[in-house]
Amino acid sequence: MAPDKKQFILNAFVMQAPGHLNPGLFKYPKDAGRKYNNIKHWMSLAQKLEAAKFHAMFFADVLGGYDVYKGPANLDATIPAASQFPINDPLYSVAAMAAVTESIGFGVTASTTYESPYAMARKFSTVDHLSEGRVAWNIVTSYLDSAARNFGLNTQVEHDKRYQIAHEYLDVTYKLWEGSWRDDAVTNAPKDAYADPKGVRQINHKGDHFNVPGPHICEPSKQRTPFLFQAGTSSAGRKFAATHAEAIFLNGHTAELVRPSVDSIRAQAKELGRDPNSIKIVAGLLVVVGETDEAAREKYELLASYGDREGALALFGGWSGYDLSKYSDDQDFRFLETAPPAVRSMVNHWASSSPQGTKWNKKTIAEHLILGGNGAKVIGSAKTCADELERWIEVADVDGFNLSFASIPETFDDIIEHLVPELRRRGLFHEEYEVPGGTLRENYLGVEGKNRLDDSHPGARYFWKAGEEEPAYAKAEASAVKEANGANGTNGTNGASKKRRLE
Repeated sequence: MAPDKKQFILNAFVMQAPGHLNPGLFKYPKDAGRKYNNIKHWMSLAQKLEAAKFHAMFFADVLGGYDVYKGPANLDATIPAASQFPINDPLYSVAAMAAVTESIGFGVTASTTYESPYAMARKFSTVDHLSEGRVAWNIVTSYLDSAARNFGLNTQVEHDKRYQIAHEYLDVTYKLWEGSWRDDAVTNAPKDAYADPKGVRQINHKGDHFNVPGPHICEPSKQRTPFLFQAGTSSAGRKFAATHAEAIFLNGHTAELVRPSVDSIRAQAKELGRDPNSIKIVAGLLVVVGETDEAAREKYELLASYGDREGALALFGGWSGYDLSKYSDDQDFRFLETAPPAVRSMVNHWASSSPQGTKWNKKTIAEHLILGGNGAKVIGSAKTCADELERWIEVADVDGFNLSFASIPETFDDIIEHLVPELRRRGLFHEEYEVPGGTLRENYLGVEGKNRLDDSHPGARYFWKAGEEEPAYAKAEASAVKEANGANGTNGTNGASKKRRLE
Protein backbone atom coordinates (compact mmCIF):
# COMPACT_ATOMS: atom_id res chain seq x y z
CA MET A 1 0.00 0.00 0.00
CA ALA A 2 1.33 3.42 -0.93
CA PRO A 3 1.86 5.25 2.38
CA ASP A 4 1.43 8.73 0.88
CA LYS A 5 -2.13 8.15 -0.30
CA LYS A 6 -5.12 9.33 1.70
CA GLN A 7 -7.31 6.48 2.91
CA PHE A 8 -10.93 7.10 1.94
CA ILE A 9 -13.82 7.22 4.37
CA LEU A 10 -16.84 5.37 2.98
CA ASN A 11 -20.37 5.65 4.37
CA ALA A 12 -23.54 4.03 3.08
CA PHE A 13 -26.09 6.86 2.77
CA VAL A 14 -29.50 5.39 3.52
CA MET A 15 -32.98 6.23 4.77
CA GLN A 16 -35.59 4.11 6.53
CA ALA A 17 -38.12 4.65 3.77
CA PRO A 18 -39.12 2.80 0.58
CA GLY A 19 -37.20 5.41 -1.40
CA HIS A 20 -34.46 7.87 -0.49
CA LEU A 21 -32.99 9.73 -3.48
CA ASN A 22 -34.68 7.40 -5.94
CA PRO A 23 -38.44 8.09 -6.29
CA GLY A 24 -40.30 5.18 -7.83
CA LEU A 25 -37.43 2.68 -7.66
CA PHE A 26 -39.37 0.44 -5.28
CA LYS A 27 -40.93 -0.88 -8.55
CA TYR A 28 -37.57 -2.20 -9.77
CA PRO A 29 -37.69 -6.00 -9.32
CA LYS A 30 -34.38 -6.26 -7.45
CA ASP A 31 -35.04 -3.33 -5.11
CA ALA A 32 -35.77 -4.14 -1.46
CA GLY A 33 -37.09 -0.69 -0.56
CA ARG A 34 -40.42 -2.14 0.54
CA LYS A 35 -38.55 -3.89 3.38
CA TYR A 36 -37.70 -0.54 4.98
CA ASN A 37 -39.85 -1.49 8.01
CA ASN A 38 -38.25 -4.93 8.46
CA ILE A 39 -35.49 -4.97 11.08
CA LYS A 40 -33.89 -8.06 9.55
CA HIS A 41 -33.40 -6.11 6.31
CA TRP A 42 -31.37 -3.48 8.15
CA MET A 43 -29.46 -6.02 10.22
CA SER A 44 -28.47 -7.89 7.06
CA LEU A 45 -27.36 -4.70 5.31
CA ALA A 46 -25.30 -3.64 8.34
CA GLN A 47 -23.51 -7.00 8.36
CA LYS A 48 -22.82 -6.80 4.62
CA LEU A 49 -21.40 -3.28 4.86
CA GLU A 50 -19.30 -4.19 7.88
CA ALA A 51 -17.82 -7.18 6.05
CA ALA A 52 -16.72 -4.69 3.37
CA LYS A 53 -15.32 -2.40 6.14
CA PHE A 54 -17.56 0.62 5.48
CA HIS A 55 -17.01 3.19 8.21
CA ALA A 56 -20.67 3.90 8.87
CA MET A 57 -24.27 3.74 7.79
CA PHE A 58 -25.44 7.34 7.56
CA PHE A 59 -29.21 7.59 8.04
CA ALA A 60 -31.00 10.61 6.57
CA ASP A 61 -34.36 11.61 8.04
CA VAL A 62 -37.15 14.16 7.61
CA LEU A 63 -40.09 15.08 9.82
CA GLY A 64 -42.72 15.99 7.23
CA GLY A 65 -43.92 15.27 3.72
CA TYR A 66 -42.68 16.93 0.52
CA ASP A 67 -45.83 18.93 -0.18
CA VAL A 68 -44.66 22.04 -2.09
CA TYR A 69 -45.04 20.66 -5.63
CA LYS A 70 -48.59 21.30 -6.87
CA GLY A 71 -49.21 22.66 -3.36
CA PRO A 72 -49.83 24.01 -0.93
CA ALA A 73 -49.84 20.94 1.33
CA ASN A 74 -50.22 18.53 -1.59
CA LEU A 75 -48.76 15.02 -1.32
CA ASP A 76 -50.36 13.66 -4.50
CA ALA A 77 -46.99 13.38 -6.26
CA THR A 78 -45.04 12.36 -3.15
CA ILE A 79 -47.04 9.38 -1.92
CA PRO A 80 -47.29 7.30 -5.14
CA ALA A 81 -43.53 7.70 -5.76
CA ALA A 82 -42.61 6.97 -2.12
CA SER A 83 -40.54 10.16 -2.20
CA GLN A 84 -39.20 9.89 1.35
CA PHE A 85 -42.73 9.01 2.43
CA PRO A 86 -43.52 6.90 4.44
CA ILE A 87 -40.47 7.08 6.69
CA ASN A 88 -39.55 5.64 10.08
CA ASP A 89 -37.35 7.07 12.82
CA PRO A 90 -33.91 5.49 12.22
CA LEU A 91 -32.65 5.67 15.80
CA TYR A 92 -34.76 2.77 17.03
CA SER A 93 -33.11 0.19 14.75
CA VAL A 94 -29.52 1.04 15.65
CA ALA A 95 -29.39 -1.19 18.73
CA ALA A 96 -30.50 -4.20 16.67
CA MET A 97 -27.92 -3.50 13.96
CA ALA A 98 -25.24 -2.99 16.59
CA ALA A 99 -26.10 -6.34 18.16
CA VAL A 100 -25.14 -8.23 14.97
CA THR A 101 -22.02 -6.17 14.15
CA GLU A 102 -18.85 -5.14 15.97
CA SER A 103 -17.20 -2.18 14.26
CA ILE A 104 -19.39 -0.33 11.77
CA GLY A 105 -20.81 2.98 13.00
CA PHE A 106 -24.32 4.43 12.71
CA GLY A 107 -24.93 8.10 11.95
CA VAL A 108 -28.47 9.19 12.77
CA THR A 109 -30.11 12.44 11.67
CA ALA A 110 -32.05 14.27 14.37
CA SER A 111 -33.32 17.85 14.56
CA THR A 112 -32.59 20.52 17.17
CA THR A 113 -35.80 22.35 16.27
CA TYR A 114 -38.55 19.99 17.40
CA GLU A 115 -37.24 18.05 20.40
CA SER A 116 -35.88 19.16 23.76
CA PRO A 117 -32.12 18.82 24.31
CA TYR A 118 -32.72 16.85 27.51
CA ALA A 119 -34.70 14.17 25.65
CA MET A 120 -32.23 14.14 22.75
CA ALA A 121 -29.28 13.65 25.09
CA ARG A 122 -31.01 10.71 26.76
CA LYS A 123 -31.80 9.00 23.45
CA PHE A 124 -28.27 9.24 22.10
CA SER A 125 -26.68 8.22 25.39
CA THR A 126 -28.91 5.15 25.44
CA VAL A 127 -27.98 4.09 21.93
CA ASP A 128 -24.30 4.88 22.47
CA HIS A 129 -24.39 2.54 25.49
CA LEU A 130 -26.14 -0.24 23.57
CA SER A 131 -23.83 0.07 20.54
CA GLU A 132 -20.68 0.32 22.71
CA GLY A 133 -19.86 3.76 21.37
CA ARG A 134 -20.75 3.42 17.69
CA VAL A 135 -23.38 6.11 17.22
CA ALA A 136 -23.09 9.54 15.61
CA TRP A 137 -25.58 12.40 15.61
CA ASN A 138 -26.11 14.17 12.29
CA ILE A 139 -27.27 17.53 13.61
CA VAL A 140 -29.92 19.28 11.51
CA THR A 141 -32.28 22.19 12.11
CA SER A 142 -34.94 20.88 9.63
CA TYR A 143 -36.10 22.55 6.43
CA LEU A 144 -39.72 21.54 5.70
CA ASP A 145 -42.72 23.76 6.41
CA SER A 146 -44.79 20.57 6.69
CA ALA A 147 -42.67 19.51 9.67
CA ALA A 148 -43.17 22.89 11.35
CA ARG A 149 -46.93 22.62 10.96
CA ASN A 150 -46.97 19.10 12.37
CA PHE A 151 -45.12 20.34 15.44
CA GLY A 152 -47.62 23.12 16.09
CA LEU A 153 -46.05 26.06 14.24
CA ASN A 154 -47.69 28.05 11.47
CA THR A 155 -44.40 28.27 9.61
CA GLN A 156 -40.75 27.40 10.16
CA VAL A 157 -38.56 29.28 12.58
CA GLU A 158 -36.46 31.66 10.45
CA HIS A 159 -33.35 29.95 9.00
CA ASP A 160 -30.56 31.77 10.86
CA LYS A 161 -32.64 31.80 14.05
CA ARG A 162 -32.78 28.00 13.88
CA TYR A 163 -29.00 27.93 13.95
CA GLN A 164 -28.86 30.40 16.85
CA ILE A 165 -31.11 28.05 18.80
CA ALA A 166 -29.00 25.07 17.73
CA HIS A 167 -25.81 26.62 19.16
CA GLU A 168 -27.42 26.88 22.60
CA TYR A 169 -28.99 23.45 22.15
CA LEU A 170 -25.51 21.96 21.70
CA ASP A 171 -24.24 23.75 24.80
CA VAL A 172 -27.02 22.09 26.80
CA THR A 173 -26.25 18.63 25.46
CA TYR A 174 -22.52 19.10 26.07
CA LYS A 175 -23.24 20.00 29.69
CA LEU A 176 -25.41 16.90 30.06
CA TRP A 177 -23.02 14.51 28.33
CA GLU A 178 -19.71 15.95 29.51
CA GLY A 179 -20.35 17.91 32.68
CA SER A 180 -23.20 16.26 34.58
CA TRP A 181 -21.36 13.10 35.65
CA ARG A 182 -17.79 13.18 36.94
CA ASP A 183 -15.55 10.74 35.10
CA ASP A 184 -15.13 8.56 38.20
CA ALA A 185 -18.66 8.88 39.59
CA VAL A 186 -19.33 5.16 39.10
CA THR A 187 -15.85 3.64 39.19
CA ASN A 188 -14.92 5.41 42.42
CA ALA A 189 -18.29 5.21 44.15
CA PRO A 190 -18.53 4.70 47.94
CA LYS A 191 -18.95 1.15 49.17
CA ASP A 192 -22.39 -0.33 48.36
CA ALA A 193 -23.30 2.73 46.25
CA TYR A 194 -23.82 2.48 42.50
CA ALA A 195 -22.49 6.00 41.96
CA ASP A 196 -21.09 8.78 44.08
CA PRO A 197 -23.87 11.38 44.52
CA LYS A 198 -21.15 14.04 44.76
CA GLY A 199 -20.09 13.00 41.29
CA VAL A 200 -23.46 13.75 39.70
CA ARG A 201 -24.49 17.38 39.39
CA GLN A 202 -27.25 19.56 38.04
CA ILE A 203 -26.18 21.62 35.06
CA ASN A 204 -28.61 24.47 35.86
CA HIS A 205 -28.61 25.79 32.32
CA LYS A 206 -30.60 29.02 31.96
CA GLY A 207 -30.38 30.54 28.53
CA ASP A 208 -32.31 32.45 25.91
CA HIS A 209 -34.06 29.34 24.59
CA PHE A 210 -33.67 26.56 27.17
CA ASN A 211 -33.89 26.13 30.91
CA VAL A 212 -32.57 22.70 31.86
CA PRO A 213 -31.63 21.96 35.48
CA GLY A 214 -30.48 18.35 34.91
CA PRO A 215 -28.71 16.25 35.95
CA HIS A 216 -28.37 13.97 32.93
CA ILE A 217 -30.47 10.91 33.67
CA CYS A 218 -28.02 8.59 31.86
CA GLU A 219 -24.53 7.83 33.09
CA PRO A 220 -21.78 8.59 30.57
CA SER A 221 -21.59 6.25 27.59
CA LYS A 222 -18.39 5.09 25.93
CA GLN A 223 -18.11 8.23 23.78
CA ARG A 224 -19.99 10.49 26.24
CA THR A 225 -20.84 12.90 23.40
CA PRO A 226 -21.77 10.92 20.28
CA PHE A 227 -19.63 11.55 17.23
CA LEU A 228 -20.97 14.75 15.64
CA PHE A 229 -21.94 15.07 11.98
CA GLN A 230 -23.39 18.17 10.35
CA ALA A 231 -24.60 18.92 6.83
CA GLY A 232 -25.30 22.65 6.65
CA THR A 233 -24.16 24.45 3.50
CA SER A 234 -25.55 27.96 4.09
CA SER A 235 -23.39 30.66 5.69
CA ALA A 236 -24.98 30.00 9.09
CA GLY A 237 -24.75 26.25 8.50
CA ARG A 238 -21.03 26.38 7.65
CA LYS A 239 -20.30 28.43 10.76
CA PHE A 240 -22.25 25.96 12.88
CA ALA A 241 -20.38 23.06 11.30
CA ALA A 242 -17.00 24.72 11.82
CA THR A 243 -17.91 25.22 15.49
CA HIS A 244 -19.39 21.84 16.38
CA ALA A 245 -18.95 19.15 13.73
CA GLU A 246 -16.35 16.41 13.81
CA ALA A 247 -17.40 15.31 10.33
CA ILE A 248 -19.30 17.25 7.69
CA PHE A 249 -21.46 16.00 4.85
CA LEU A 250 -21.46 18.18 1.73
CA ASN A 251 -23.54 17.71 -1.39
CA GLY A 252 -22.44 19.22 -4.67
CA HIS A 253 -22.71 18.55 -8.36
CA THR A 254 -18.98 18.79 -9.05
CA ALA A 255 -15.76 18.63 -7.05
CA GLU A 256 -14.96 22.16 -8.17
CA LEU A 257 -18.21 23.50 -6.70
CA VAL A 258 -17.65 21.69 -3.38
CA ARG A 259 -14.11 22.98 -2.84
CA PRO A 260 -15.06 26.56 -1.79
CA SER A 261 -17.32 25.20 0.96
CA VAL A 262 -14.55 22.89 2.17
CA ASP A 263 -12.05 25.76 2.29
CA SER A 264 -14.54 28.00 4.09
CA ILE A 265 -15.31 25.43 6.77
CA ARG A 266 -11.66 24.63 7.44
CA ALA A 267 -10.74 28.34 7.61
CA GLN A 268 -13.58 29.09 10.03
CA ALA A 269 -12.62 26.12 12.21
CA LYS A 270 -9.07 27.44 12.43
CA GLU A 271 -10.34 30.91 13.39
CA LEU A 272 -12.36 29.29 16.16
CA GLY A 273 -9.27 27.64 17.58
CA ARG A 274 -9.96 24.18 16.24
CA ASP A 275 -7.56 22.00 14.28
CA PRO A 276 -9.04 22.21 10.75
CA ASN A 277 -7.57 18.82 9.84
CA SER A 278 -9.42 17.18 12.73
CA ILE A 279 -12.69 17.72 10.84
CA LYS A 280 -13.48 15.00 8.32
CA ILE A 281 -15.45 16.08 5.25
CA VAL A 282 -17.41 13.60 3.14
CA ALA A 283 -19.13 14.31 -0.17
CA GLY A 284 -22.40 12.80 -1.35
CA LEU A 285 -22.14 10.67 -4.50
CA LEU A 286 -24.21 8.09 -6.35
CA VAL A 287 -21.89 5.45 -7.82
CA VAL A 288 -23.29 3.03 -10.39
CA VAL A 289 -20.46 0.63 -11.16
CA GLY A 290 -20.30 -2.35 -13.49
CA GLU A 291 -17.78 -4.64 -15.15
CA THR A 292 -17.39 -2.12 -17.98
CA ASP A 293 -18.35 1.49 -18.64
CA GLU A 294 -21.01 0.27 -21.07
CA ALA A 295 -22.50 -2.19 -18.57
CA ALA A 296 -22.67 0.52 -15.90
CA ARG A 297 -24.37 2.97 -18.26
CA GLU A 298 -26.89 0.32 -19.28
CA LYS A 299 -27.59 -0.41 -15.61
CA TYR A 300 -28.10 3.31 -14.91
CA GLU A 301 -30.55 3.66 -17.81
CA LEU A 302 -32.44 0.55 -16.69
CA LEU A 303 -32.76 1.86 -13.14
CA ALA A 304 -33.82 5.31 -14.34
CA SER A 305 -36.60 3.76 -16.42
CA TYR A 306 -38.35 2.81 -13.17
CA GLY A 307 -38.10 6.31 -11.74
CA ASP A 308 -41.07 8.54 -11.02
CA ARG A 309 -40.60 12.00 -12.53
CA GLU A 310 -43.45 13.60 -10.61
CA GLY A 311 -41.91 12.21 -7.42
CA ALA A 312 -38.58 13.76 -8.37
CA LEU A 313 -40.22 17.17 -8.80
CA ALA A 314 -41.86 16.69 -5.41
CA LEU A 315 -38.41 16.16 -3.86
CA PHE A 316 -37.13 19.26 -5.63
CA GLY A 317 -40.03 21.27 -4.21
CA GLY A 318 -39.23 20.16 -0.68
CA TRP A 319 -35.50 20.82 -1.00
CA SER A 320 -35.80 24.20 -2.69
CA GLY A 321 -39.19 25.48 -1.51
CA TYR A 322 -40.20 26.16 -5.13
CA ASP A 323 -43.17 24.67 -6.96
CA LEU A 324 -42.21 23.93 -10.56
CA SER A 325 -45.77 22.96 -11.49
CA LYS A 326 -46.40 26.68 -12.02
CA TYR A 327 -44.26 26.63 -15.14
CA SER A 328 -45.01 25.14 -18.55
CA ASP A 329 -43.37 21.92 -19.70
CA ASP A 330 -41.19 23.53 -22.39
CA GLN A 331 -39.72 26.49 -20.46
CA ASP A 332 -35.92 26.37 -20.10
CA PHE A 333 -35.08 27.47 -16.56
CA ARG A 334 -31.60 28.68 -17.54
CA PHE A 335 -33.14 31.57 -19.42
CA LEU A 336 -36.44 32.03 -17.61
CA GLU A 337 -36.33 35.47 -15.97
CA THR A 338 -39.50 34.77 -13.97
CA ALA A 339 -37.90 31.71 -12.34
CA PRO A 340 -36.41 32.23 -8.86
CA PRO A 341 -32.67 33.05 -9.00
CA ALA A 342 -31.88 30.03 -6.79
CA VAL A 343 -33.54 27.70 -9.29
CA ARG A 344 -31.71 29.27 -12.25
CA SER A 345 -28.43 28.96 -10.36
CA MET A 346 -28.97 25.26 -9.60
CA VAL A 347 -29.99 24.47 -13.17
CA ASN A 348 -26.98 26.31 -14.61
CA HIS A 349 -24.67 24.28 -12.36
CA TRP A 350 -26.25 21.06 -13.61
CA ALA A 351 -26.16 22.22 -17.22
CA SER A 352 -22.45 23.03 -17.03
CA SER A 353 -21.64 19.31 -17.00
CA SER A 354 -24.38 18.09 -19.36
CA PRO A 355 -24.31 17.63 -23.13
CA GLN A 356 -24.67 20.87 -25.05
CA GLY A 357 -28.08 21.41 -26.56
CA THR A 358 -29.97 19.93 -23.61
CA LYS A 359 -33.10 21.92 -22.83
CA TRP A 360 -33.38 22.31 -19.06
CA ASN A 361 -37.14 22.20 -18.62
CA LYS A 362 -39.17 20.39 -15.95
CA LYS A 363 -38.68 17.04 -17.68
CA THR A 364 -34.91 17.44 -17.76
CA ILE A 365 -34.80 18.51 -14.11
CA ALA A 366 -36.90 15.49 -13.10
CA GLU A 367 -34.69 13.11 -15.07
CA HIS A 368 -31.57 14.66 -13.52
CA LEU A 369 -32.91 14.17 -9.98
CA ILE A 370 -34.53 10.78 -10.44
CA LEU A 371 -31.47 8.82 -9.26
CA GLY A 372 -29.16 10.26 -6.64
CA GLY A 373 -31.04 13.50 -6.15
CA ASN A 374 -29.01 16.69 -6.32
CA GLY A 375 -25.70 14.94 -5.69
CA ALA A 376 -23.03 14.06 -8.22
CA LYS A 377 -23.27 10.82 -10.16
CA VAL A 378 -20.35 8.59 -11.08
CA ILE A 379 -21.11 5.88 -13.64
CA GLY A 380 -18.65 3.41 -15.11
CA SER A 381 -16.27 0.52 -14.54
CA ALA A 382 -14.35 0.12 -11.30
CA LYS A 383 -11.38 1.92 -12.89
CA THR A 384 -13.51 4.80 -14.17
CA CYS A 385 -15.25 5.25 -10.82
CA ALA A 386 -12.05 4.96 -8.79
CA ASP A 387 -10.36 7.54 -11.04
CA GLU A 388 -13.22 9.98 -10.44
CA LEU A 389 -13.25 9.41 -6.68
CA GLU A 390 -9.51 10.06 -6.57
CA ARG A 391 -10.07 13.27 -8.53
CA TRP A 392 -12.71 14.38 -6.03
CA ILE A 393 -10.32 13.79 -3.13
CA GLU A 394 -7.67 15.93 -4.84
CA VAL A 395 -9.86 18.71 -6.25
CA ALA A 396 -12.47 19.08 -3.48
CA ASP A 397 -10.09 18.24 -0.59
CA VAL A 398 -12.68 15.90 0.94
CA ASP A 399 -11.82 12.88 3.09
CA GLY A 400 -14.32 10.42 1.70
CA PHE A 401 -17.85 9.83 0.50
CA ASN A 402 -21.44 9.27 1.52
CA LEU A 403 -22.45 6.74 -1.13
CA SER A 404 -26.17 6.80 -1.88
CA PHE A 405 -28.04 4.05 -3.66
CA ALA A 406 -30.28 3.70 -6.68
CA SER A 407 -31.49 0.24 -5.67
CA ILE A 408 -31.04 -1.27 -2.22
CA PRO A 409 -29.03 -3.41 -1.60
CA GLU A 410 -27.98 -3.93 -5.25
CA THR A 411 -26.09 -0.63 -5.55
CA PHE A 412 -24.03 -1.46 -2.47
CA ASP A 413 -23.52 -5.05 -3.68
CA ASP A 414 -22.03 -3.70 -6.92
CA ILE A 415 -19.80 -1.25 -5.04
CA ILE A 416 -18.55 -4.02 -2.76
CA GLU A 417 -17.94 -6.41 -5.67
CA HIS A 418 -16.32 -4.01 -8.14
CA LEU A 419 -15.25 -0.67 -6.61
CA VAL A 420 -13.96 -1.58 -3.14
CA PRO A 421 -11.37 -4.08 -4.47
CA GLU A 422 -10.12 -1.47 -6.96
CA LEU A 423 -9.77 1.15 -4.22
CA ARG A 424 -7.84 -1.35 -2.10
CA ARG A 425 -5.60 -2.24 -5.04
CA ARG A 426 -4.69 1.46 -5.23
CA GLY A 427 -4.11 1.71 -1.49
CA LEU A 428 -7.09 4.05 -1.03
CA PHE A 429 -9.32 2.02 1.31
CA HIS A 430 -8.46 0.03 4.40
CA GLU A 431 -8.42 -3.76 4.61
CA GLU A 432 -9.49 -3.67 8.25
CA TYR A 433 -10.95 -1.18 10.71
CA GLU A 434 -8.39 0.96 12.50
CA VAL A 435 -9.76 -0.35 15.80
CA PRO A 436 -11.82 -3.53 15.28
CA GLY A 437 -14.62 -3.43 17.81
CA GLY A 438 -13.80 0.20 18.58
CA THR A 439 -15.95 3.30 18.82
CA LEU A 440 -17.15 5.24 15.82
CA ARG A 441 -14.89 8.13 16.80
CA GLU A 442 -11.83 5.85 16.88
CA ASN A 443 -12.53 4.33 13.48
CA TYR A 444 -13.61 7.55 11.80
CA LEU A 445 -10.61 9.54 12.99
CA GLY A 446 -8.26 6.57 12.72
CA VAL A 447 -6.86 6.93 16.25
CA GLU A 448 -7.02 4.09 18.75
CA GLY A 449 -8.22 5.25 22.17
CA LYS A 450 -9.81 8.38 20.68
CA ASN A 451 -13.22 7.95 22.30
CA ARG A 452 -13.70 11.52 23.43
CA LEU A 453 -14.08 14.94 21.86
CA ASP A 454 -10.85 16.56 20.67
CA ASP A 455 -9.40 19.03 23.17
CA SER A 456 -9.90 21.86 20.66
CA HIS A 457 -13.62 21.07 20.35
CA PRO A 458 -15.91 23.51 22.24
CA GLY A 459 -17.74 20.65 23.93
CA ALA A 460 -14.52 19.43 25.57
CA ARG A 461 -14.44 22.36 27.98
CA TYR A 462 -17.48 20.97 29.79
CA PHE A 463 -15.80 17.67 30.70
CA TRP A 464 -15.90 16.88 34.43
CA LYS A 465 -12.60 15.20 35.19
CA ALA A 466 -12.10 12.55 37.82
CA GLY A 467 -11.25 14.00 41.22
CA GLU A 468 -12.61 17.50 40.51
CA GLU A 469 -15.14 18.95 42.92
CA GLU A 470 -16.96 20.44 39.95
CA PRO A 471 -16.17 20.96 36.26
CA ALA A 472 -13.67 23.68 35.47
CA TYR A 473 -16.18 25.53 33.28
CA ALA A 474 -18.66 25.76 36.19
CA LYS A 475 -16.01 27.28 38.45
CA ALA A 476 -15.11 29.84 35.82
CA GLU A 477 -18.74 30.83 35.26
CA ALA A 478 -19.45 31.04 38.99
CA SER A 479 -16.45 33.32 39.36
CA ALA A 480 -17.66 35.51 36.49
CA VAL A 481 -21.12 35.78 38.07
CA LYS A 482 -19.61 36.71 41.45
CA GLU A 483 -17.44 39.34 39.79
CA ALA A 484 -20.41 40.77 37.91
CA ASN A 485 -22.48 40.92 41.10
CA GLY A 486 -19.73 42.76 42.91
CA ALA A 487 -19.21 45.23 40.09
CA ASN A 488 -22.91 46.04 39.86
CA GLY A 489 -23.56 46.00 43.60
CA THR A 490 -26.53 43.69 43.15
CA ASN A 491 -27.85 40.69 44.95
CA GLY A 492 -27.62 38.49 41.88
CA THR A 493 -30.15 39.62 39.27
CA ASN A 494 -27.61 41.12 36.91
CA GLY A 495 -25.21 38.34 37.74
CA ALA A 496 -27.76 35.80 36.60
CA SER A 497 -28.11 37.67 33.33
CA LYS A 498 -24.33 37.66 32.99
CA LYS A 499 -24.30 33.90 33.57
CA ARG A 500 -26.91 33.38 30.87
CA ARG A 501 -24.80 35.39 28.45
CA LEU A 502 -21.76 33.28 29.28
CA GLU A 503 -23.67 30.12 28.58
